[in-house]
Amino acid sequence: MLRFIGRRLLVAIPTLFVVVTAAFFMMRAAPGNPFSLDRKLSPAIERNLREKYGMNRPLAAQYLDYVGGVLKGDLGPSLKYKDKTVLAILQENYPVSLKLGLSAIVLASVTGVSLGVLAAMRQNHSLDYGVMAVAILGVCVPTFVTAPLLVLGFASKLGWLPTAGWNGGALPNLVLPVTVLALPQIAIISRLTRAGMIEVLRSNYVRTARAKGLPEHRIVTRHALRAALLPLVSYLGPACAGLLTGSLVVERIFNLPGLGKFFVISALQRDYTVVMGMVIVYAGLILTLNLVADLLYAALDPRVRLA
Repeated sequence: MLRFIGRRLLVAIPTLFVVVTAAFFMMRAAPGNPFSLDRKLSPAIERNLREKYGMNRPLAAQYLDYVGGVLKGDLGPSLKYKDKTVLAILQENYPVSLKLGLSAIVLASVTGVSLGVLAAMRQNHSLDYGVMAVAILGVCVPTFVTAPLLVLGFASKLGWLPTAGWNGGALPNLVLPVTVLALPQIAIISRLTRAGMIEVLRSNYVRTARAKGLPEHRIVTRHALRAALLPLVSYLGPACAGLLTGSLVVERIFNLPGLGKFFVISALQRDYTVVMGMVIVYAGLILTLNLVADLLYAALDPRVRLA
């Protein structure tokens, strides 16, 4: 296993380097700069600002300086938020996205797997059709539609929950945004679980277990479910990374100070260093969670060997 992890890290490091390089030059190629989007600055002031942040140097020199800082763990200062570093901004905003993302992942996984198993056990019956209809609806209806509808129904009309705000991550403030984030994932996870369960329930070893007289619930929980979750494990890696780094729509609608909202604002303001920092975090999460998914895949499937 250690050799496998080592090989994956050897691949991950150059991959992350390519991502950082591409993001750096794409940001610099975008029209405008951090100092041209607000009120018009005099040429002298803009020249001084460029010199302060090293943006008057050749692009290759800026790139080498930035990569050198990243290797030392320094993501640089924000170009728009005074006296704040990128690391400080990430530390301030990441807990919100982390709490939302983890809650949504747990809710989506538990609910989606349960619905998928129930649908597979009752294939081509009314329960199966109902679950799949809800799943298709969950995939097709975007979050910018479901979020306002839930706010209108449960917050504005019924008054059961707050319409927006973080409030330190209080439970009433989490219910609606977590539900909106989880709904599309519940739909996808339930479909993946159903497909995997149907295939496994038709396999020879499940027929053998039934022939031996094992109870159906034991066949499902001890034998079938483990193999049926294999496609889901591969999907959850990038899905978790997307949820943990925040959702622009959800954070905008519910006015939450998370990374998704912050990322788009920084991109519009051409805050290069903040955008680069968030790209690095997202890429690092993708690579790490894909590695975790591979390890889980090997743990669930005894046919897979990590060498």
